Amino acid sequence: MELYGLDLEKRTILVTGGSLGAGSLNGAVRKNLELIASWKNIQLLWQCGGSYYDSLQKEIGENLPAHIRLTPFLNRMDLAYACADVVVARAGAGTISELCLLEKAAVLVPSPNVAEDHQTKNALALVKKGAALMVRDAEVSEKLAEILQELTEQEGKREGLATNIASLAVHNSDLRIAQEILKRVDGKAK
Repeated sequence: MELYGLDLEKRTILVTGGSLGAGSLNGAVRKNLELIASWKNIQLLWQCGGSYYDSLQKEIGENLPAHIRLTPFLNRMDLAYACADVVVARAGAGTISELCLLEKAAVLVPSPNVAEDHQTKNALALVKKGAALMVRDAEVSEKLAEILQELTEQEGKREGLATNIASLAVHNSDLRIAQEILKRVDGKAK
């Protein structure tokens, strides 16, 4: 919390479009910034991406409320996740794996610019199990604020998503993959 200047007493929303950022997520937050800023006991950690940071900083500048932290990049994603009560992110396999292991309530916004729309398929797999919410990229500006307000106000819904996503986690996957590789290598050596 200290690294990002966040308040332990407030619920935290983390918005991340990945290391490069996501224009639609940034646009949705920007469009709803005044509303989000008015929420009591809520703070926002907004990782916008380096290519978006300067223009957002110039546009919002001095008007950025103290409980909204705009950053181009998160060097300590582990700490950002640890602070978050709700995460808004794309729906890549790596991100979903992290969210499952960390038991985070998530709003997934699949990128429309990926092969075979696989991020939508990833997100829907979680939605069907009550493990995440999904907003289509084209609708994120219109729907994100309402969904976030609901999640931050309804602890039971937030906790239900976190519990359900945790049930999908694959623990020790790194070891399992390494063991499988070693078995296959060993089998070929004989």
